[in-house]
Amino acid sequence: MITDKQMQSKPTGKDQWFTDPAGRGAGRFQGRISASGERLFYFRYTTSSGQRDTLSVGPYSPKDKEGSFTLAQAREKALGWSKLYKDGAKDLRIHFAKLESDRLQALDDARHEIERKERATQLALDQAELEQQRRPTVRQVFERWCDAELKPHVVGEGKQMGRTDGGQYVREAFERHLHPSLGDVAMIDVKKADILAILDFIKSKGHLRTANMLLADAKQMFAFAAERDVIPFSPIALIKKSKVGGSNVKRTRNLSLAELNELVDQLPSAKLNPRTFHALWLTLATGCRIGELMGAVWGPYTWSRYEELQAIVQKHNVAEGSGRIHVGFVDLAARTYYLKTTKNGRDHLIHLSDFAVMHFQKLDALREAHPVTGEAVAWVFPDSRSTGPVSVKSFGSQLSDRQRGKKAPLKNRTRAKNSLELTGGRWTAHDLRRTAATLMGTLGVIDDAINECINHVKSGYNQDRRLPEQRIAFDKLGVLLAAL
Repeated sequence: MITDKQMQSKPTGKDQWFTDPAGRGAGRFQGRISASGERLFYFRYTTSSGQRDTLSVGPYSPKDKEGSFTLAQAREKALGWSKLYKDGAKDLRIHFAKLESDRLQALDDARHEIERKERATQLALDQAELEQQRRPTVRQVFERWCDAELKPHVVGEGKQMGRTDGGQYVREAFERHLHPSLGDVAMIDVKKADILAILDFIKSKGHLRTANMLLADAKQMFAFAAERDVIPFSPIALIKKSKVGGSNVKRTRNLSLAELNELVDQLPSAKLNPRTFHALWLTLATGCRIGELMGAVWGPYTWSRYEELQAIVQKHNVAEGSGRIHVGFVDLAARTYYLKTTKNGRDHLIHLSDFAVMHFQKLDALREAHPVTGEAVAWVFPDSRSTGPVSVKSFGSQLSDRQRGKKAPLKNRTRAKNSLELTGGRWTAHDLRRTAATLMGTLGVIDDAINECINHVKSGYNQDRRLPEQRIAFDKLGVLLAAL
């Protein structure tokens, strides 16, 4: 039997071999000290073809050491090979090569299986993501609709589209009424009954106009989704406004000449803010929407000024949850008031009559210096900090606070609670615009010119704005108002 003493013998300059005895057909365990002093273990056997073959067991080490074998370890490994040999594996080299090949193949198969599972998992994730994209929620579709349709943008020929408040009013309405119950529901799963349940609840509270406005905006959003194949069709397309909040009654209130005479008599006791006083008469003289007047600034129009001031107005409108304020440029030298954008998306040039110029001049006399820069404030109707336009609500509140009937005055508001009540009943700022159009009609101005004066869009190929007729109409109106 090979011993450690033998394996630790000094090299002799030629190979020294040591062999364990074994029975016939069992192979032989051998040790070797090479001429250079290497100490190695082998297993020798005869192949099935009768040829001798020797397999390396590994290097010798007297102590347990990684990468080497002690005598006992080497002998144990050789005995294992001997057993394989006696059990029929006569070609051990081929046998071990096949085992290694099988091992590598198994590893490769395992790797492929892992890759297959990873691909299957990723495919499932991709499919789930695709399904999610095909099933966006109501809130996700709203954001897409808002970006595409509600935010202000310019289309062909410079036409302004979208809503001037960027959809802020709609967003607040949806957050209050629609999103709490349906915001996280897939758009395709929303039924007609779901929307009607929300509208019925609003209707039960007596908020009929709110219900109608929510229905109108929801219809637009669902139609947007249907056009883009998010849903096959709009489930609420056939809901009628008359079944929700009822048909909107179009307001027709306008002030008669007799009421305008009453107004002239009552205004001194109404104790209105001076700017509100002039704004009232300018609304009558120009036919402007109140938001289009409250955004007035001093000086002629330039694109750079418009961009700068429009950014301020946009921020104001978002904060107010409204898109009513529009920037307008007062040019007293040219006797014009120019609005680059208006509610209907087009620009509007208003000729200023002597009466309108007189009121703008009085407003110019009220102009103040900015508290920080010291420069004259650009806004005709500035807010309390002189950083932007005053809120439209401020103008409306001053009118309504003076038409309270039997109601008590509001706390910290005017005591002149009935000072603007007229024979024909309650009136609003927008009624002044309607009154201006009606007065033009009584003065013989044709309807086409009146519609252009109040910036109503007409259809058809003829897009003439009738500017000469507008100037005549505004001057006639100014003479009548001055007489009043």
